[in-house]
Amino acid sequence: TPVAFSGGGASFAPAQAMTVGGKATSTLQGSQVGPLQVQATATVSSQPASVSRTLYIRPKREPLEVLVPAYFSPGKDSPWDTLVSGAKSYPDVRITAILNPSNGIFTTADAATLQAARNLVAAGGKVIGYVYTRYGTGSRSLADIKTNIDRYLDLYGSSVISGIFLDEMSANETHIPFYREIYDHIKARGATLRVVGNPGLVPAAAYAGVTDAIVSFEGGATTFQNFDPRTSTPWLYTLTNSRHAMLVHNADNCAAMQTAVQAAASARYNHGLVYATNLQYNPTTQVGNPWASLPSYWSSLVGTVRALNTATALPAC
Repeated sequence: TPVAFSGGGASFAPAQAMTVGGKATSTLQGSQVGPLQVQATATVSSQPASVSRTLYIRPKREPLEVLVPAYFSPGKDSPWDTLVSGAKSYPDVRITAILNPSNGIFTTADAATLQAARNLVAAGGKVIGYVYTRYGTGSRSLADIKTNIDRYLDLYGSSVISGIFLDEMSANETHIPFYREIYDHIKARGATLRVVGNPGLVPAAAYAGVTDAIVSFEGGATTFQNFDPRTSTPWLYTLTNSRHAMLVHNADNCAAMQTAVQAAASARYNHGLVYATNLQYNPTTQVGNPWASLPSYWSSLVGTVRALNTATALPAC
């Protein structure tokens, strides 16, 4: 039986295929990313029938990167030392740490923090500065936010700081002008500075224009299993995975971490920047700090990312 395939913005080879064992097969070549409606039509005994499916085509997948909320202090036997060791042990895995001295509010560079950040950069890692924005409501002024950004670049230096992490980012499109001004300010300080925004969920599509990467999920490992932007926010598939980040806590053990990271790397999740920790946080009671240290399985986390990037076996837990 001949089956005809069609879809806007796509070609099929062959466009009409004969069934073999009840199945007709054609190869699809998409010319655009995002959602794609595909239709298959056949006629049997003068009776036409058709079925349609929605496919989602994403841009070429980039290697995974580890994005670490490094909200801990430097010093002897600090997690910063473990962070640096991970960068040295896995030089082919990109590791970016979010530097957060005094919740991002400071007037001088702390010497120990500066040295810890320098050590990570020397080991091949990247460092971006933490700045909270109070969801664009104006309760934290643009002037204060810009000053905060400038102090990272002026006091810690462009040789250490390669971007800014905008926490407490709004997801509402009405706040786009607020974040456009921040984005333009950062890019005026350095065109290559990376802007990572954290609304903690999928924001309005316009936020892709005021960030270089978006944390589209921040939450517990169990909740992360249900992450599925296909029907509600399919615009995520128009951007490469290096534009999307996830921060997962309450991943109780190494196996839970690997499940989360493997999901993040899949086509459905489309995350390129990943992090998972066994540290606990209860969003209802607001008890716990999941970013107070590195996960107990830190080395396995970096090893898992490397394995997924190289299509090799995952490290044993």
